[in-house]
Amino acid sequence: MTAEALQTTQTPIERDAGWRDVAAVLGVRALSRLRLIARAIRPLAWVLMALAVAFWILGQIAGWSEFTIAAMVIAITVALCALFLIGRTAYDVSLDLARTRVVVGERAVGALTLANRGTRAILPSRVVLPVGSGRGEFGIQRLAPGEEAEELFAIPTQKRGVVKLGPVSVVRGDPLGLFERAHRRDDPVDLFVHPRTILFDGQSLGFLRDLEGMPASDLSRDDVSFHALLEYQPGDDLRHVHWKSTARTGTMMVRQYEETRRSHFVIGLSRSSGDYATADDFELAVSAAGSIGLRALRDSQRVDMRVQGRELPSGTGKQLLDSLSAVENSKARDGGIAELAGVLAATMPLASVVVLVCGSKVRADDLRLACARLPYGARVLAVVTDTTVDAPALRRIGEADVVTVGTLGHVPLALQKVLA
Repeated sequence: MTAEALQTTQTPIERDAGWRDVAAVLGVRALSRLRLIARAIRPLAWVLMALAVAFWILGQIAGWSEFTIAAMVIAITVALCALFLIGRTAYDVSLDLARTRVVVGERAVGALTLANRGTRAILPSRVVLPVGSGRGEFGIQRLAPGEEAEELFAIPTQKRGVVKLGPVSVVRGDPLGLFERAHRRDDPVDLFVHPRTILFDGQSLGFLRDLEGMPASDLSRDDVSFHALLEYQPGDDLRHVHWKSTARTGTMMVRQYEETRRSHFVIGLSRSSGDYATADDFELAVSAAGSIGLRALRDSQRVDMRVQGRELPSGTGKQLLDSLSAVENSKARDGGIAELAGVLAATMPLASVVVLVCGSKVRADDLRLACARLPYGARVLAVVTDTTVDAPALRRIGEADVVTVGTLGHVPLALQKVLA
């Protein structure tokens, strides 16, 4: 059967459906093109085009040539400005940071390189580099084929955080700012601004991490550290029967062991704004938590850090500091230090050492409640940050040691008081 015969066999409904499909595809493509065009028109251009239309209509109706001339002048101006959008912006963009991790206050520098890899020159354009909530702008002159342009920039790092750089946008526009066409290049890069930390030596706060762990005062029927012999009780593991003593006494005797724990260092950092008197107290708490965590990692301990709402990756020093860079104040519904301690007890029941870090606005009763909620048998240390104190202070709340520090340099001194 020929194609003409097939066409004649189609019903009018099928032909109408086919045309509707074609019209829908063309409509979608036309709409996407119109959106691209509308995206390049700035608000001022819309206002001028509306004025041109209004002046033209008013001039034709009222017969005033002044309005007609004004409409023509505005239209010509808008058309000339639109010509500035013509041209290629096919730069090869490279965004390079000297370091992607710096400490608060350190100098962070980078370089933005644009190269013309094509065979035709690229007219002058403007490059926009978003830096966090702000942005930097660079004017790029005409680039001949094979030429490169490099722009150096510095990033402010007065505040801890994660600064997102990019994506780089190449902008073409007119001098009056009526039109602007932006093309994104390259992928964004994260700059981690770590909190200040202090390295200190001294006795470890946690248990040594070895095969047996450190013996605790709790006794167990099954562990590694031998403690004493006891008379056999129904349910005891027969593998622990001490046969020599059984033969000598005539009574079945089994070994009793001291419970041992592997070193599990847990840090609970409160990020509730209600726990801190000032923003500086909160930053000091973040720095203190980071310093203590790094000390524990240097002691080859397993470190887990948690804040309200989530657990922070802390397997290595880099992960720990990266996580602390992004810590912000939580909302009131997330609770304070007492609620955080309850989450620690539920998620990390085998913790050997727990360090709670909070601000000076936490009441003693709330701190006592938080310490009481922590896993039984764990060593508890609470660090309270208060930038108004001149020297570290040590007190005791329940079974927990509570130290108050006013600067980051107080942290080693406070820990020495605890271990003294």
